[in-house]
This record gives sequence, C-alpha cells and structure tokens, in this order.
Amino acid sequence: MPGPDKKKLYPNENIRTVCFISNLPKRPNVEIGDYTYYSDNKKSPERFYENIEHHYEFLGDKLIIGKFCAIAEGIKFVMNGANHKMDGITTYPFNIFGGGWEKVTPTVEDLPFKGDTVIGNDVWIGQNVTIMPGIKVGDGAIIAANSTVVKNIEPYSIYGGNPAKFIKKRFDDEKIAFLLKIQWWDWDESRIFDNLELLVSGDGLEQLMS
Repeated sequence: MPGPDKKKLYPNENIRTVCFISNLPKRPNVEIGDYTYYSDNKKSPERFYENIEHHYEFLGDKLIIGKFCAIAEGIKFVMNGANHKMDGITTYPFNIFGGGWEKVTPTVEDLPFKGDTVIGNDVWIGQNVTIMPGIKVGDGAIIAANSTVVKNIEPYSIYGGNPAKFIKKRFDDEKIAFLLKIQWWDWDESRIFDNLELLVSGDGLEQLMS
C-alpha cells in the first residue's frame, strides 16, 4: 500500500519530533483521526496529551480531531474542567480548598459547559495556539501561531491573533463547497497517492473541478 504506515507512531524514523498521535495509547474522551500529526522540537511528541488541560472524564466533554491535521508545538486545548461558576458575586472556587469551604461545591449542572471541542480534517494549527472549550474548527482551516481561539472557525478560513479573528478565506465559496463535498481525506490510500500532485499543486483544485 502506498504512503507511510498510518499505524506507526513515528512514520519517519529519521524525524522523531513528529508522530501520528492516533497511535498514542488511547485516552477516554479523546478521538484522533489517521495521519494527524503533532510536531514538538522541545519535548517528545509522545507527550501530546499533556497539552489537553482540565479534561476530566466525569464531565464527559470530548476532544475530537479529524484526519490529516498538522499540529505544532505549544498547542493548548483548554477543556470544560477549567470553567468556574459565574452567576455569583465572585467566581473564586472556594470549595477546592477545604476547611469547610467545600459547603459551596457547585454541581456539574451549575458550571458553564461549552460542549465538545471539535477540530475538522486537514486543519493546520501553528505554534503556541490555545483553543478554548467547546470550539469547533472547520475542515481545511488554518490557525496562525500564537493565537487564542475563542469562537468557532469556518471551513477553509484563516484566523489569527488574540483573540483569533477572521483574516481571509483560503478559496472562494464555490471551491470550498467542492472541497467539502469531495472530502479527499476520506479517500483510500491508493486514490490519495494517485492524486498527490493535484492535492499539493497551486492549480490542482481547478483541475479536480474541471
């Protein structure tokens, strides 16, 4: 079968700063698609899960990442466990310190819950990006380095900044609709191999649409 072995943690043994993170030991409430990689030049990419913060199984929120995503070092996924109760005078979490303060422990229902964090397919996330709870990032999107994502990102759009804001669409609406329809990331490996030149070419999209 053409292409790298999607079941290997390090698909290229000569580049051990990059790994296919779907091959890490499974973790509850985390789903990662084939060929999605994490790159980290400062520490082992095997420590990817350390970048998922405040993720408590009892809350039930999921981190879902699609196929063929490129994720750079410094990524932070802030999950729903980071949220504080916000409808009182103070947001201070007295209950976690004991000494009788636990009498005001909130229920799960009292806490803000933003739902699952979902990253689409073929998403490129630059260095030192923070993604807040419940964010949805569409297929083909790009998030610039050092961005903090606080709202959903549309497919095939580029966002950057703190807070991350829309910069531009990668393609016009007709081309985006076409890409979302063909979903190349779901093609079998042989078809992807046969179309590699088109997938990476500047005029490949026009050729596929013709």
